[in-house]
Amino acid sequence: MNKTIYIIRHCEAEGQAPEAPLTAKGKEQAKVLSAFLSGREADHIVSSPFLRAVQTIEPFVAANNLKIETDNRLQERVLSSVSMPDWMDKLEAAYQDFNLKYEGGESSNEAAGRIVAAVNDLCADDTGNSIIVAHGGIISLLLHHYDKSFGFEAWKQLSNPDVYALQIAEHTHQLRRLWFED
Repeated sequence: MNKTIYIIRHCEAEGQAPEAPLTAKGKEQAKVLSAFLSGREADHIVSSPFLRAVQTIEPFVAANNLKIETDNRLQERVLSSVSMPDWMDKLEAAYQDFNLKYEGGESSNEAAGRIVAAVNDLCADDTGNSIIVAHGGIISLLLHHYDKSFGFEAWKQLSNPDVYALQIAEHTHQLRRLWFED
């Protein structure tokens, strides 16, 4: 088995709510992203059901006559269900202790388990290369799974959009960033 999974963080959005759409800039970014992806072979698209993620990949899907499958496991990580003014400090702590869990939220291990399971399912199926579209927090946990040096500081460096390629062979993998903002 040799396949590549392209991991895409959504373009600029109007907010964090599940129904938050892309901004005007985000819609332009989605067109640029579509052109960027056009030379890459991918026949299976899986997205977070959040509107900003779906809108990010729509131009590519339309240009290539593909379909978008949504998967709830790609939804953004829930840090807590209560407002935390010091959420950035709490998030950093969650990268230091992957079992740390706040009220109504997921631990880093729990959230990582969701997206890793989704990727494992893609690796196990017969389709060729795939694209997943998700959110910075959950993607950073997936990237950490494959590269333990990827943590809080690396999460802060993710851009909207961002693209990584995960190349999977029999018992090896290679992870590399493809997207670089000007």
